[in-house]
Amino acid sequence: MNSISVVISSNEPEKAWNAFRFSNLALGKKDEVKVFLMNSGVEYLKDVGKFEVKKLSEQFEEKGGKILACGTCIKNRQMGDVCEISNLETFYKLVMESDKTVYF
Repeated sequence: MNSISVVISSNEPEKAWNAFRFSNLALGKKDEVKVFLMNSGVEYLKDVGKFEVKKLSEQFEEKGGKILACGTCIKNRQMGDVCEISNLETFYKLVMESDKTVYF
């Protein structure tokens, strides 16, 4: 089993869509996967179009994946809690503890 960190730092729906497709695939292969949202990536839930990012992220969490978000990035956008709020210290630990880190 691998430990994988997936970083979403863009609000482009297609990037978030591919990030969660990859994350769900990795969970299906019994890897441990955590997604960290930063920069405009914290806005990924706004997509209601053809990419269905919200649906994929819900499937990810239902399968045991964990989503964390940069609290400063959330605050800068005056957003409510979209998932577990985190910080750069947590992000650092996540990257250091992961076997692989993938950026979208």
